[in-house]
Amino acid sequence: MYLEIITPDKNIYKGEVDYVNLPGADGSFGVLKDHAPIISTLKAGEIVFLQTEGGDYEFDSESGEIKHATGNDKELSYTVKGGVVEVKDNKISVLAE
Repeated sequence: MYLEIITPDKNIYKGEVDYVNLPGADGSFGVLKDHAPIISTLKAGEIVFLQTEGGDYEFDSESGEIKHATGNDKELSYTVKGGVVEVKDNKISVLAE
């Protein structure tokens, strides 16, 4: 699956993932490959995702940002204040605050 997390200021993450857990307005929910199409609002919380093997991002605890790195099968998270997510055809688009 392809995950894209975008804020009004910048693109936070773009890449292949195996799993995503999102803080939905009515409760957290997970997304795996071939998930049914959905659009949902997000509440404040963490987006947690597992990069596909060979992913090249890691979390920088000092800046609180996701940055490029070298590694495999890393679980990452990004804190949001709210937003909207669309899942369609194995593409997950998050517009986050």
